Amino acid sequence: MASQPDLSVVIPCYNESANLRVLYDELCSVLPESVSSYEILFIDDGSHDETFSIIQSLHSSDPHVRGISLSRNFGHQVALAAGLQYSTGKAVITMDGDLQHPPALIPELYRRYKQGYFVVNTKRLDTADAGYLKTVTSRFFYRWMNRLSDVQLIRGGADFRLMSREAVEAYNHFQERDRFNRGLITWMGFRQDVVEYKAQARYGGATKYTVRKMLRFAIDGVTSFSSKPLRIAAWSGILVSLAGVFYAIYALFRYFAGNTIQGWTSLLITVLLLGGVQLLSLGIIGEYIARIFNESKARPLFFIKDKTDRPDFNRNE
Repeated sequence: MASQPDLSVVIPCYNESANLRVLYDELCSVLPESVSSYEILFIDDGSHDETFSIIQSLHSSDPHVRGISLSRNFGHQVALAAGLQYSTGKAVITMDGDLQHPPALIPELYRRYKQGYFVVNTKRLDTADAGYLKTVTSRFFYRWMNRLSDVQLIRGGADFRLMSREAVEAYNHFQERDRFNRGLITWMGFRQDVVEYKAQARYGGATKYTVRKMLRFAIDGVTSFSSKPLRIAAWSGILVSLAGVFYAIYALFRYFAGNTIQGWTSLLITVLLLGGVQLLSLGIIGEYIARIFNESKARPLFFIKDKTDRPDFNRNE
């Protein structure tokens, strides 16, 4: 087995064939000047383009490059977990493959690590191609996530970070299927620091985070680290029930006073209000039950379809 490199760079990829060679070139201009030894580990998350063929080509010309191809698209958070599991470096940097996470920031992340930090997070100040809707929804997510959750996230935080080997091994003990890595790594503790950066526009290809995926990501974040939505549902039920009791007393008073009139407006409003609260509460409970169901199946987190042929690659299998 080769000696342990100083740094691993883990890059999850999904249909990133337009970006990989440019990203590789930028990494090669930074890494040799930052550390004495390194590896670049690409995780192909079930791509449908030439992503893994390019990874194999890079590996054949540069032994620093390693690659894993997952059997299907398991999602960005699982691909990150796979990369952390198979990384070998004394420190590990995770970053996206679209060049919005600047490789030029790697020396600063590594310098903070050498100062004694176990985790060095990054904070995105803004994004060159981010629209108004994405900016507003991102601020809304972090504001309410921090109010509802038991862990406090960095506003503008990203999955671009450095983790020491100790932090990586601690992370690898997690058995959760529905992962929200930003919350998990914050929850772990250790001595952590933050480095700010300005994200550039995506170099090529299209973003993989649709509105539906971002909404799913937000729900996973809240339900992974807080039971407050369940309490909100319970309190909503209590308040609506109290309102119903007062309304019933009022209706009885009007009835015995002989002032009742026929009408559908109050009945319709009451039915809609009660029905809405009930459905909302059932939806919140359903999210938590779905998470319990997924965890109870205890399925493997991912499967590997292919990999580069480095001899020491099977150490974690």
